[in-house]
Amino acid sequence: MALYLGLDSSTQGLKAVLIDAAQGSVVATSAVNYGHDLPEYGCRDGVLPNPDPLVKHADPLLWLAALDLLLGRMQAQGLPLQEVQGIGGSGQQHGSVYFNEAFFGIVSGLKPEGNLAGQLAPALSRPTSPIWMDSSTSAECAEITAAIGDRLQSATGSPAIERFTGAQIRKFWKTTPGDYLATRRIHLVSSFLCSVLIGGDAPLDSGDGAGMNLLNLNDLQWDAEIAEATAPGLLEKLPRIVAVPGMAGRLSGYFTKYGFAAGIPVAIWTGDNPASLVGCGGIGQGSAVVSLGTSDTFFAALDPYRVDPAGFGHVFGHPAGGFMCLTCFKNGSLARERVKDEAGVDWSFFGKAAFERTPAGNHGQWVLPWFEAEITPRVTQPGLRANFDFAGAAPEVRIRAVVEAQAMALRTHSLWMGEFKTLRVTGGGSQSAGILQTLADVFAAPVETLANPGSAGLGAAMIAAHVGCGYAYEALSASFCPPIGRVEPNPSAVQVYRECLPGFAQFEAEAQRPALS
Repeated sequence: MALYLGLDSSTQGLKAVLIDAAQGSVVATSAVNYGHDLPEYGCRDGVLPNPDPLVKHADPLLWLAALDLLLGRMQAQGLPLQEVQGIGGSGQQHGSVYFNEAFFGIVSGLKPEGNLAGQLAPALSRPTSPIWMDSSTSAECAEITAAIGDRLQSATGSPAIERFTGAQIRKFWKTTPGDYLATRRIHLVSSFLCSVLIGGDAPLDSGDGAGMNLLNLNDLQWDAEIAEATAPGLLEKLPRIVAVPGMAGRLSGYFTKYGFAAGIPVAIWTGDNPASLVGCGGIGQGSAVVSLGTSDTFFAALDPYRVDPAGFGHVFGHPAGGFMCLTCFKNGSLARERVKDEAGVDWSFFGKAAFERTPAGNHGQWVLPWFEAEITPRVTQPGLRANFDFAGAAPEVRIRAVVEAQAMALRTHSLWMGEFKTLRVTGGGSQSAGILQTLADVFAAPVETLANPGSAGLGAAMIAAHVGCGYAYEALSASFCPPIGRVEPNPSAVQVYRECLPGFAQFEAEAQRPALS
């Protein structure tokens, strides 16, 4: 066997995918849910409660506790961890972790008799980690933009974005300058957990690093001018950057207590979206990936390099080389779940029956389910907007309205990326026949589903196999990412949505009125 382990530290949990690269098979999967399995950290849905709805932080010690718990569970299940030949990983993008000088000594001297959270707690210079859901840094974004101008987007692939790490760092410096001064290293979730695995100071890849508004994609190096405009002395606090994931180091002796062989290769971690692109077989041109998770994301390989003229889309490094483009929507699965719960129906009704009872286009009844402050487009005042009595409508009408809105928003805000022959859909929503058909009809393109919904963890394992033993990405994609289902667009529905899209775009543009709820 040629076993490789992929870990995915997502918003709501930590997942593992164990693959046999030689056989092209998934050996096992495992997961820890933060709210259910580690309630003592108070991060329901992966977020600490805060009276300000724009502030979204998590406890970084939770991610360490989850790693201990997950690996312990896998060992208890009798999985052959001693035969694992390499480990890769992905982390929720933009989340940042802040360390003082003690970090370097502690992480290099982890003691197997202790746990990770207890040992690394003294190394934190900031007790909480702002994550991608945070929208509280509008002032800092304006300040960075004023200092750098249009070059910020052309260089980094994105305009100043509230959830991006640069603005979060600037806010940290402004509000607690003493703690910022005491910070010696600022890691992303990916490079933080990779550092723990190797017992050292891990580098950061361009896929995740580009989500900081600090990386110049023209030369794939930190931009010194942008870094200094973000916070004084920032450049020396950032990890080393690499273009594509290679080997970060070798596994720390701490993890031999779970049965791993000492010193196996650990690949440089990347962001969850770049890893998902690999895990969905998105190596080259022609197909795009729609990930229906906590956030909904639309992403694809990008050639040539270009940026979104509207400023909502982003460009990151591609783990297989080159670039990828992405547009992200905060109101994803949690919005769907909220509407399901308020309608008093189960997922079977939500995913199929609701669409059998309603026509494509929903008779022009539209809703914008911005239950959280949205990032595409930027909406700082959360709340549902509708052009009909949403609360008084039948459950199936509300459900179709939400799903159509999400699909049409994906279409509207991905036009800058180009046209795609197929869509590959992953995440929890990929189990819904109604959602898949709506996407096929809105995009006028076939939709393919994949066998393994854990695309980020699978992609991380594939990266580990490529880095550790040279397995070609094309061969890994053929083995692990073949489509298992295909939904063709319905020509009559395609025409309905083609006529709807301009009106929906206008409705969205005018929706900055007071929220209904």
